[in-house]
Amino acid sequence: MDMNRDFAHPFDQAVALAPVTPERLRGHTSEDYWNMVGPYGGITAAVMMQAMMNHPARRGSPLSFTINFLAAVEAGEFFVDTELLRANRTNQHWSIRLVQGQPERVLAQAMAICAERRDTWGLVEAKCPEVPPAERCSPSEPRRATGFLQRYQFRFVRGKPFEENPDSLSHVWVSDVPPRPLDFASLTALCDSYLPRIFLRRKEFVPIATVSMNIYFHAGAEALARHGAAPLLTVAQAQAFSDGHFDHQGQVWGRGGNDHDTLLATTHQMVWYKE
Repeated sequence: MDMNRDFAHPFDQAVALAPVTPERLRGHTSEDYWNMVGPYGGITAAVMMQAMMNHPARRGSPLSFTINFLAAVEAGEFFVDTELLRANRTNQHWSIRLVQGQPERVLAQAMAICAERRDTWGLVEAKCPEVPPAERCSPSEPRRATGFLQRYQFRFVRGKPFEENPDSLSHVWVSDVPPRPLDFASLTALCDSYLPRIFLRRKEFVPIATVSMNIYFHAGAEALARHGAAPLLTVAQAQAFSDGHFDHQGQVWGRGGNDHDTLLATTHQMVWYKE
C-alpha cells in the first residue's frame, strides 16, 4: 500500500503501510487515534490485521485474531513483520509482530487464522438484545477534544460510564467518525472500543491498559459489505475483577440481509488496572 496516497478517511491513513520486503511493512503512528500514552490499542490491532490482509500469500478471510500488547508504541515510524507459519486446504496460521526502535523491540505480538468460508449448515445461539435503533439514541460527547475518542461516535443504551451500575453489562451503538464502510481492519479496531468495565462499576478514574485481546470473526467479507457504514451494536460484560486485572466478553452485532441482526464478531479481553 502506498503511504503517500491521499486517503480520505483518518482510519485509512492510520493503517496505511508501505512495503519494505514481502514480509515487512512500514507504518507511522497517527495522532487521530492517539490515547493517553500511545496509540489506541484498537488501531494497533487494526494495523497488524491490515498487514496480514495485504500479504500476497493470504487466502480466505480472518477467523480468529489474538494480540498481546507488550509495551506502548511510541510516536513515529514502526514496522510490522508478517509470517505464514502453516497452511492447509482450508486455513492459514499467521504470526504478526509490530517492532520499533533501535535496537528493535517487539511491542505487540499477534497470532491469526484465515479460513476459506464454505456454504454449510449454520446456527447462531447468541441473541441480540432488544434495543432502540441507533437513530433514536443520543450520541455522547467525547471525554477528550483530541485522540481516538473523536474518531468514534458512542450511543449508550445500557450502562452509564463512571457510575456504580448494578453490573458491568453495556449495550452501545458505535460507529466510525466520519462514517466508513466496514472491513476486517476497522472491525478489529471496533472490537477494542468497549468502555473498560471498571468504569461501569466505580465512579473514580484509574489507569488501565489492555494486556491481551482475542477476536473471533463469525461472518465473511460479504456480510461486512452488506453492513456498510451503519452503527454497530456492541455488547459486553465483565466476569471478574481481581488482583489488578479484569476481563470482559463482548459481542459485535451488525445489519444483515433484510435488516436482520448478524453476529459479526465476539471478543474477550484481559485488562490491567492500577490502584
